[in-house]
Amino acid sequence: MNYFGDVWDWLRDGQHWTGDEGVPNRLLEHVQISIVSLVVATLVALPIGLLLGHFRRGAFVAINVSNIGRAIPALSILLMAVLVWGIGDPPSYLATIGVVSVPAFVALVALAIPPILTNTYVGVAGIDPNVREAATGMGLNGREVLRTVELPLSGPFIMAGLRTSAVAVVATATLLAYVGGGGLGRFIIDGSRISYSDPRVFVGALFVALLSVTAELALGFVERVILPRPLRASSSAVSDDAPRVAA
Repeated sequence: MNYFGDVWDWLRDGQHWTGDEGVPNRLLEHVQISIVSLVVATLVALPIGLLLGHFRRGAFVAINVSNIGRAIPALSILLMAVLVWGIGDPPSYLATIGVVSVPAFVALVALAIPPILTNTYVGVAGIDPNVREAATGMGLNGREVLRTVELPLSGPFIMAGLRTSAVAVVATATLLAYVGGGGLGRFIIDGSRISYSDPRVFVGALFVALLSVTAELALGFVERVILPRPLRASSSAVSDDAPRVAA
């Protein structure tokens, strides 16, 4: 109980909630890099997955991207990125969108791409060919079939990939602290240098866990809003399978 009492005392200290080292600022840094990385990964992976699934080609690419993403630890990607870009201030065009470390940004984007790409491909490629033929028979061209038929029907798979990537990115963004960045990982790194029983270690881990749960719930809410009811009914089953397909 003494340890949790120390944690409670740390949280009650007003000095830990103000300034650059305070919880709100570290939380904002963590959220910024996570959102930016997830958005960039989505802009890269979603179109590729849609096109590969639409033409039913590139299964080898999609599956192996997923396998490589699972095989290479994010820390390894981070270290390789440090060797290429170094540890320093990012270019101004990245700094303006909340990127405080290029290596961490690269590592998080690389981590987020495989689930989105693979789930998108699986969702589009798995649509019943009869549905496509019916849409074509109604006079829709390939682009219209992709936009009005394949994209909506693959929505549960796409959202499952986004949710998987979001949770992984939020959890892994703690690595930002290893390359001179901020974020909630700063509490874990700074606290562990003194002792793993330092209250900051628990506080950092606690807020990362809460933020991961929040990301999952937020995207779940978005999924319920944007997906029609018939697709929402099957989305829970898709979510259960998604990590095995694309995590």
